[in-house]
Amino acid sequence: MTSLFFYGTLRHVPLLSIVLGRPAEEIALWPAMLEGHAVHAVVGESFPMLVEGGDGARGLFVEGLSAEDLTRLRFYEGGFDYDVETRVVATESGPREADVFIPPNGLRADPKLWCLDAWVAEWGEMTLHAAREVMSYYGEASAQDVARRFAMIRARAAAKVNARQGARGHSPCGFTDNDVEVANVTRAYVDFFALDEYDLRFRQYAGGQSETVKRAVFVATDAVIVLPYDPVRDRVLLVEQFRSGPYGRGDPRPWQLEPIAGRIDAGETAEATAHREAEEEAGLTLRTLHDVAHCYASPGCSTEFFDIFVGIADLPDDVVGVSGLESEQEDIRSYLFSYDSLMELVDRFEAVNAPLVLAALWLARHRERLRETA
Repeated sequence: MTSLFFYGTLRHVPLLSIVLGRPAEEIALWPAMLEGHAVHAVVGESFPMLVEGGDGARGLFVEGLSAEDLTRLRFYEGGFDYDVETRVVATESGPREADVFIPPNGLRADPKLWCLDAWVAEWGEMTLHAAREVMSYYGEASAQDVARRFAMIRARAAAKVNARQGARGHSPCGFTDNDVEVANVTRAYVDFFALDEYDLRFRQYAGGQSETVKRAVFVATDAVIVLPYDPVRDRVLLVEQFRSGPYGRGDPRPWQLEPIAGRIDAGETAEATAHREAEEEAGLTLRTLHDVAHCYASPGCSTEFFDIFVGIADLPDDVVGVSGLESEQEDIRSYLFSYDSLMELVDRFEAVNAPLVLAALWLARHRERLRETA
């Protein structure tokens, strides 16, 4: 049996319980301190690191860990190149030896101390969702595979948090997720996106529950759509790029005109994503954002949720060009369209991107107000 000292996110007992795969009351743990050290935030990250010096690093001493426990812990942490070192920690019953996960070299400590309570308030719920997905791959995927998928795992987890905190839909029937009974859920596919298959029953309007039905759900993330509009020049900017969806459908025109769009990353607001994507995809600085809609893309089969905006921007003639992140193999060309040309695309059914049509129709309704206040 092995003892470990946790000074960072695994001090959060609900997270430790998920990683070890057993209830918290079955884990032997006590408060402890690693003297002569401190726990600092890592610059640009949500997790902490040990730094020598300071008034002591507070944490948890956990004993009686089995080989299986250690394998699960290494799987959870293993994709991030942590080393394990043995240290002596102070506990209520005296000094005890414990192994400690040490972050890799190259991390830069923030001058401020890391606070577990603050981390739980900001990141806790999302991290628990992400940890459940990570540990669901235990025994099926390598830690390196999980690390490669981790950005999308966190984005999917953030979408779950957003769904609970920002539920907007008006439902006259008053039914909730408590009126659904899930018999089984299987992850049929996962890489950049995921596909889940559910066997479930749901409450019916006439009373009682439905028969068990099978439903496949495409598991995506929350995304931002923003249509840049210049109210002085009365024109918009659209981007064009290759889209695999139309190509897979057999559309002979898989290069699509659309607004600027992008995934909402974990820890990022929809508004921050809109500004970031405008810079990345078109080199634009948006002055203000106007809410168009907050809606599911295709609720019959997908978790994908859109936050759609019109963004006020300066759009001179020379603003267009080719851009995008090379790291994501983006090849994006931007174009300027007058307001009238945009609406002609909509009227001729040549705008085949649903968020573009929705944003254009919102603009038609609010255009005069935007121009009057420009």
